[in-house]
Amino acid sequence: MSERAIIARHAATVLAGQLATMAFGVTDTIVAGRYSQQALAALSVGSAVYITVFVALMGVLQALLPIWAELHGAQRHPEVGRSVRQALYLAGLASIAGVFGLLFPNALLQGTEVPPALQEDVRQYLAVLALALPPALLFRMYSTLNQSLGHPQLVTWLQLASMVVKVPLTVWFAFGGAGVPALGAVGCAWATVVVNYLFLGVAAWMVRTSPLYGPYRVWRRPEPPHWPTIREFARLGIPAGLAIMVEVTSFTLMSLFIARQGTLAAAAHQIAANLAAVMYMVPLSIAIATSARVSYWLGAGEAKKARGSIRTGFRIGLALAVTMGCVMLLARAGLASLYSADGEVAALATGLLAWVALYHFGDAMQALCVFVLRSYRVTVAPLVAYCVLLWGVGVLGGYQLAYRGIGTWPALQSPSAFWIGSTVALAVLAIVLPLILWHAVRRMRIVVPA
Repeated sequence: MSERAIIARHAATVLAGQLATMAFGVTDTIVAGRYSQQALAALSVGSAVYITVFVALMGVLQALLPIWAELHGAQRHPEVGRSVRQALYLAGLASIAGVFGLLFPNALLQGTEVPPALQEDVRQYLAVLALALPPALLFRMYSTLNQSLGHPQLVTWLQLASMVVKVPLTVWFAFGGAGVPALGAVGCAWATVVVNYLFLGVAAWMVRTSPLYGPYRVWRRPEPPHWPTIREFARLGIPAGLAIMVEVTSFTLMSLFIARQGTLAAAAHQIAANLAAVMYMVPLSIAIATSARVSYWLGAGEAKKARGSIRTGFRIGLALAVTMGCVMLLARAGLASLYSADGEVAALATGLLAWVALYHFGDAMQALCVFVLRSYRVTVAPLVAYCVLLWGVGVLGGYQLAYRGIGTWPALQSPSAFWIGSTVALAVLAIVLPLILWHAVRRMRIVVPA
């Protein structure tokens, strides 16, 4: 099978699972939007906070993919199992930190001036999701292991099957019935809790019983913490997690700052943010597949084949990014109407989705670059670029344009200001990150001729 076919098949499998998981958010958004504008606004703010915490911590664990893929490529199978067991300590620490952040969000909500009418609903939503965070992180570690071994299909089938449980539970808990009170956005959170624990139970059973994991000896009594190994995890994972946190907090801060414009703006922004996240799953899946192959070849001592995998992954990812951006421009009005029956919300969201179409190309480029850079153990430079551009240009520039104006541009007092700022930031990232990647690959060619 050609390298292109391997990456495409891996990416398609990951994408199917990622879209099934993203369908959780789509389901929650549609259900909350049909329940009430207030519920959708609370979901917009609450999900932004939760995603910030979850994705930052998930990024620490996801960054272990190149380590396990390299061990797999080098045929050092038992070391994969030992590495996974050591990563459990990292996952435990991440869970404690994340639960604490979700249970005490007051400083963030008040500091960003989220309307008091929304704050109580948001706090209740986050308190329930605190229960869902530990199993979500452990399942993400299981998913990362499967991706590094080139077998993402086991995770994908489980994610697809979970929708059979998630969708009816969300509708039931949100609207009530059969003795369950109508819980609105909080009901969406309770449905997520149930599904996440089902995920974790099945994943543990698979690791314990499936012959796939036999050569890696994953299911063994955990050894005591091996601090040099955990430090290596942290050296790679913490900058990667922080970079993802910066990326996601740019979304979070957008949501929180837009919330002060009222429920109409917050609801429209939630639609745009949700669709941007769904579109992002395509380049993310290709980036994961490409990174796994690059790390596999580097572990096998085949630097030239690793470079070939990079070229193949980028061709696939960027071609799809252009295609999807064009489709978004053409279909944005229909998509906005699907999400909300409120004409004002749909009209405002339609305008935002035009920016989402442009935003997506830069989003695709940065995802591909960042994941491949981890294969070359480069994590700090992307973190610095994210901080300067996503926070500096995207959030601060968007805030300035929204509420104070820039130069001859008056204050827009619209969520579109933040999408304009973020689109510009990603356009610059789409230039900076490929240069960093080119330097990393060139340095590898000098050190290890191929």
